[in-house]
Amino acid sequence: MCPAGYRLRMRNRGRFLAAVIGISSLALLGQAGVTQAAQAEGGTGPALQRALNKVMAQKDAPPGMSMVITRNGRSQYFHRGVANLKSKAPMRRNLHFRIASVAKAFNGAIALSLVRQGRLNLDDTIGEILPGLWPKAKNVTLAETLNHTSGLPDYIRDDNFVKVLINNPGKYLPPKKLISFVNHKKLNHYPPGSKYEYSDSDNIIAGLMAEKVTGLNYQQLIRRQLGRRINISKTTLPKVLALPKPFMSGYDVSPGDPVVNQTFFINPALAWASGGIVSTLPDVGRFFRAYLGGRFFGNRIRRVQHQWVPNANSSPPGPGVNSAGMALFRYRSKCGTMYGHTGSFPGYRILGASSADGSRSIAFVANAQITDTSGSKRVSSLIRKAQVLAVCHALR
Repeated sequence: MCPAGYRLRMRNRGRFLAAVIGISSLALLGQAGVTQAAQAEGGTGPALQRALNKVMAQKDAPPGMSMVITRNGRSQYFHRGVANLKSKAPMRRNLHFRIASVAKAFNGAIALSLVRQGRLNLDDTIGEILPGLWPKAKNVTLAETLNHTSGLPDYIRDDNFVKVLINNPGKYLPPKKLISFVNHKKLNHYPPGSKYEYSDSDNIIAGLMAEKVTGLNYQQLIRRQLGRRINISKTTLPKVLALPKPFMSGYDVSPGDPVVNQTFFINPALAWASGGIVSTLPDVGRFFRAYLGGRFFGNRIRRVQHQWVPNANSSPPGPGVNSAGMALFRYRSKCGTMYGHTGSFPGYRILGASSADGSRSIAFVANAQITDTSGSKRVSSLIRKAQVLAVCHALR
């Protein structure tokens, strides 16, 4: 949820609603941190550290950044700045944060694991699994929702949804209510399956399909379809603004504007399976290693998942040259290829990625939603360059 695009000012409130579709000059370096093992690394390690320092040296840098790189069971932790501007609490690897659209990869893993079990089929349609929910989209398939070729209008771009969000950003809306903003509309102007177009509605539908065929709610699906295979006990899908402790505060860092603490501003349930998950860096890294390593489904489904649409990005784009697959992106860089997903949500920018065999992973978060269209373009570009160097370090 919340691909960056435009900003909305809250009336009669002294704060901003950052980038729905989508400090004063403050960048706290704090105590630059890295594990002792990483300090001993040559080559890619120092280059990555210099890149992180360059991000934090910018006028409109995030208050902090945190990254865990795992290689063959050995993890290194890099961090800069602070997790909370008021308390000056340092970054720590176990802090909870909102993972935004990285949740789409979790949603894909749930749906594809159910395909492996025979409880869903990639050719199952909305009309078959969720009869009456979206009559004009009854022939759209699960596969088309997972690879963003469904043509479903994106509910977060609907004017009525935006009005609700402006009036009460902390409000809880159940997933079927989210879909109700657009399920009377026709599909976008192309046949389903023929064109890639990123839409949050896709993942709401895929999540509802998974709930329908299992009889489980989404939190139970996270535990049973994913948590039984890997330890992601810190990963939840809340309905409220509160974050589990300890958590990382999220901020709006916009050129020329005061810093705004957005940690408890927008209810993540407004993104549900498309972007409402809360997790930690270790859980994110562990998930992507399992996702690419074949823990949730086998090679037959993976071959379908890895049918790539070239030059297709999420928001923000990931490191290197991006291509879109089924609930997954391919990132080709100068040092090799990794697979994962990015996310941005008011207060956070995230990347989770893994090597093809699941042996190496990157989990990254900055506690400000800095993208090319929300925040400083220069800082956003430097973050992406640092992520490329993180790929180099992971794959060295």
